Amino acid sequence: MENIQVDALVVGGGIAGMQAALDLADQGCQVALVEKEPSIGGKMIALSKVFPTLDCCSCITTPKMSAVAHHENIQLYTYCEVQSLAQNGTGYISKVLQKPRYVIEDACTGCRQCEYECPITVPNAFDSNLGGIRAIRVPFSTAVPQIAVLDMETCLFCGICEKACPADAIDYSQTAEEFEIEAAAVLLSTGFEITPPDAKKEYGAGELHNVIDGLIMERLLAPTGPYGRILRPGDGKEPESIAYVQCAGSRDETLGVEYCSRVCCMYAIKQAMLISGSLPLADITIYYMDIRAFGKGYEQFFQNAKAMGVEFIKAKVASIKQDENQNPVLRVELMEEGSRVEERTHDMVVLSVGLLPAYNPQAVYGVPVEDDGFVDIPAPNASPCNTNRPGIFVTGTAAGPMDIVDSIVMAGAAAAEAVAYIHEQEPAGSVPVPAYAD
Repeated sequence: MENIQVDALVVGGGIAGMQAALDLADQGCQVALVEKEPSIGGKMIALSKVFPTLDCCSCITTPKMSAVAHHENIQLYTYCEVQSLAQNGTGYISKVLQKPRYVIEDACTGCRQCEYECPITVPNAFDSNLGGIRAIRVPFSTAVPQIAVLDMETCLFCGICEKACPADAIDYSQTAEEFEIEAAAVLLSTGFEITPPDAKKEYGAGELHNVIDGLIMERLLAPTGPYGRILRPGDGKEPESIAYVQCAGSRDETLGVEYCSRVCCMYAIKQAMLISGSLPLADITIYYMDIRAFGKGYEQFFQNAKAMGVEFIKAKVASIKQDENQNPVLRVELMEEGSRVEERTHDMVVLSVGLLPAYNPQAVYGVPVEDDGFVDIPAPNASPCNTNRPGIFVTGTAAGPMDIVDSIVMAGAAAAEAVAYIHEQEPAGSVPVPAYAD
């Protein structure tokens, strides 16, 4: 079994994991970054724009992905999962499973000839299953690394991709392999998932074609989205009336998600503003209980949306059904009008779903979680990145709901804490001290 020795192991290749890895590497640490998906980039690479600046997400994320892949102090391991972690003196040794791509990584050039020739089309998870993609493919256009992966569950073994590959990189017999990584410190940046679309039966339980979640709308708004414009998934119609339902997956005891997910109000406002630009004649309504615009520039962003004509209605949405034309019909309690109940029909509804932890690190890493499922931080005011295990740190949404700005800031803090810990554990001179220009 191959053994790799580094100063720090970063688990998760989203924006927080990439930033932490780059900060560690820039300070002279040898870093191994392990990502379970075939490409790094996390959720951010699939988004349209960031709030409140409306900068392009891909323009921010892609350079970081490239920087990670080309940094001399970072070893990148994609399509891998950490199976176990054990104490090894003052550090840790982890067993990592390399899942088979059925493509020889060192041979693949990313030319995508296999993808172009493959006859099998499957739902594209990157586009929230709205579009199609081939059974063998590079995950998305800006994926890092640009290496194809074969979905063996849908493959027909027709051999067309093997014949089309100019590098002879297709290997149907590839199997999973294990290797070890020894590291003085471990940083957990395992990210988030969203509340499942079928979580609330009152909102159609994921069965209403034109009731979608915020991530699906992000793909509809993105330049690389499945349709190239905003269309209803149910029938391809261009919507003339779009409603947002806030707190559709947060602050809800019935779902076991009693906390505020912190980003839902702002991404709904951002999307509403972008929709106003794409569909100037569309009516956009946001049904909310509270608007939480807490960051720098966020309140002004909220006011700008109002000025653009986005309608904000303080109300609770009790249920969503659909009429014979697949139009969502909302039963709404208007909170500012004496709790009057109305039924309102829209062409499309976007549920502002909440954030859930994507992974429970307790079994593998021995790190406890709180009641909400996010990693427990014993002293959040003193050391917001430290877990209860020395040398294991947490960053990004693995620690709790937060926006992109806070994830990046926390990644820098976690990297700083990890570097300090590594220097404490290693003999003098074994880890290079970064030299800063005057």
